[in-house]
Amino acid sequence: MINYEFPPIGGGTANANYYFLKELSKIKDISVDLVTSTCGNRNLIEKFSDNINIHKIGIKKKDLHHWSFTEILSWCVKAFFYLKKLIEKGSFDINHCWCGWPSGYFGYLFRNKIPYIVALRGHDVPGYEVRYEKIEKLFIRDLSRKIWRNAKKLTANSSELAALSQNTLKTNIEIIYNGIDTDEFKPIPRNECEKIILISTGRLGQRKGHIYLLKALRKYEEFKLIIVGQGAEFETLKKESEGLDVEFRGYIEHKKLPAILNEADAYISTSLVEGMSNSIMEAMACGLPIISTNVGGAKELINGNGYVIDKTADVESIEKAFDFYKNNKAFLASQGRKSREIAERFSWANVAKQYIEKIYN
Repeated sequence: MINYEFPPIGGGTANANYYFLKELSKIKDISVDLVTSTCGNRNLIEKFSDNINIHKIGIKKKDLHHWSFTEILSWCVKAFFYLKKLIEKGSFDINHCWCGWPSGYFGYLFRNKIPYIVALRGHDVPGYEVRYEKIEKLFIRDLSRKIWRNAKKLTANSSELAALSQNTLKTNIEIIYNGIDTDEFKPIPRNECEKIILISTGRLGQRKGHIYLLKALRKYEEFKLIIVGQGAEFETLKKESEGLDVEFRGYIEHKKLPAILNEADAYISTSLVEGMSNSIMEAMACGLPIISTNVGGAKELINGNGYVIDKTADVESIEKAFDFYKNNKAFLASQGRKSREIAERFSWANVAKQYIEKIYN
C-alpha cells in the first residue's frame, strides 16, 4: 500500500487510510505494508497491528497539511529506492495506491512485479484543483491516463468524482464511498446558544470557498462561525472576518474533533469542488445538519438533513441558506437527527468489505 501522507501528515485521504487500516487489522488473512511519510530525516518502521507495518520515509516538511513541489519530489525519489528494495524482499499480491499521483505512479513503475489498483480521492483527478491547472496540462493529465489505463482496478469515493475522471480517461471506475467511525463521532448534549453556531473544518485553501462564506456572513448577526484548520488562505480570511463573529481554532488533532463539532448547531461547506467529504460525514455522525454547495457527494449525503447551496463561489446563494435557517431554526434538531441516521449507514467495516470483495478478490 502506498500513500504519500498518513496522520499526522495530510488531511482527508490520510485519515481515511488510517480508519481503513483499523478495519484491515481485524482481518488476519490480510497483511499490509504501507509506505508513507514522516517529518524528519530518519526512515521509521512502525507496527500498526500484528498484520500491518507502516514504513515512514523521512521528509523535511514545513507544514503538516501542505506539500510543496520540492517536498513531493524529495519523497518520490526516496520512495522509489525504498519501494524497490521492499518489493524485491517481499511477496506481495496487490499494490493499493492511494491517489493517482504521486502514489499511483509507483504502482505503474512496479506493475510488472505487482498488479496495482488506484483509489482516486479528489485532488489527484485532473480538473479538480484549479491551482494544478498548468501542471496538469504540462504532464499530469497524460501521466494519469497512463497510470489509470494500466491499473487493474480504479475506485472513486463519489459518483461525481468518477464522472469527472471520465474527462481524462473513459474507463470503468468502481464507486466506494468513504466510511465514518460512528462510535468516535457521535452527538454529545450541550447547552444552547442564542446564536446559530456554524462550523467548518478542513484546510484553508482557495477551493474551500471560505472567502464567499465570510462575505455572506456579513449581513447576519444571528450566526457565529467556527473555522477549524490551517492553510495558505489564513491571513486573507482573517482580514475578511474583521467585525464578524468568527473564531479561528487553527489545527486540531483529529481525535479532538468530535468535541468541537458538538459545539455547533450546523456544519457548513462552501467548497468549489469536493470528493466524498470526510469532514461532512464526521459532522453528520455528530448529529449536525449539513449546509453544503452542490459538489462532490453532497447529493448523496444530503436528503432531509440539510440545505444544498445551488451555486459555488456565489455569496447570494449562501445568503439564501442563512435566510432559511434564520427563519426556520426549529429545523436544526430534526435535520441533525436525520444526519445521524444517514451516517450510521456508512461504516469503515463496510468500506473494507467492499474493497476485499469487489477489488482485492
